[in-house]
Amino acid sequence: MKIVVLDGYTLNPGDLSWDGLEKLGDVTVYDRTPADNVVERAQDAEIVFTNKTPLGEDILAQLPKLKFIGVLATGYNIINTDVAKKNGVIVSNVPGYGTASVVQLTFALLLELTQHVKHHSDAVREGKWAKSIDWCFWDYPLVELEGKTMGIIGFGSIGEKVADIATAFGMNVIGSKRNRTDQSHRKNFKWAKIPELLAESDVVSIHTPLVPETQGLINKENLALMKPSAFLLNTSRGPIIVDQDLADALNNGVIAGAGIDVLSKEPPNADNPLFTAKNCLITPHIAWATLEARTRLMAITVDNLAAFMDGKPVNVVNK
Repeated sequence: MKIVVLDGYTLNPGDLSWDGLEKLGDVTVYDRTPADNVVERAQDAEIVFTNKTPLGEDILAQLPKLKFIGVLATGYNIINTDVAKKNGVIVSNVPGYGTASVVQLTFALLLELTQHVKHHSDAVREGKWAKSIDWCFWDYPLVELEGKTMGIIGFGSIGEKVADIATAFGMNVIGSKRNRTDQSHRKNFKWAKIPELLAESDVVSIHTPLVPETQGLINKENLALMKPSAFLLNTSRGPIIVDQDLADALNNGVIAGAGIDVLSKEPPNADNPLFTAKNCLITPHIAWATLEARTRLMAITVDNLAAFMDGKPVNVVNK
């Protein structure tokens, strides 16, 4: 069985192995595939894996041998799943592999916003502590999390884990989700609609999928509902935030700071307004990328294909 990986580099830049897939078929791995080379590389494949290389209607129409698409991620909006289903092609994704890593970066961003660890470490190395007339110094306000309120937009597996850690810090939690689940085991928790959540939270953390209802959700109007002392975190999907609106909010003191791992376009344009916005931390979409998370992603990818070949496909997103 011919297997093609269109863009394997981000999953495996060399520290993992493709052996699991190679045991299941004849595998060709491309680090990256330009859009105009997708059909040429995949046209004889029965199995195609993609991370961020789109497989739209036009491309799928030119892949008559295709039987299975494996998405090397949780999000699968790069695939026209309706056309794939019409063509009898199974599409599977990899859910849940990165929960712990995403939560970890969420709080890394928040703790940097509240403690400014890197800034103060750099200041020490620059000699400012050695020259201080006092035994300590700080030149940013330091913020304690205990007693503050964390608002979580998107209360799935990641959102729930964020709530667990927030509670451990002594924070109150407000959750927002289309289909509310029983959270009676949580102390200092309540459900709220998004406007109320934005208005009452000291920290707003986004963990919702990118769907038409959430695209552009964090815009000028909704940012204006937030406290001027509030922080915004996004480790979900970039287009949920309107970049220019967030930059304006930061520069004009509408909110106090932001920590984001995703942008509306990736890689971003060099003139993205958030690059020069005040108190804005930006990491290059790395929440998912720990070795441990990628190892789980690879293992689930192999399991997905093995289940399909056994006639019992799992994690199917186009049933």
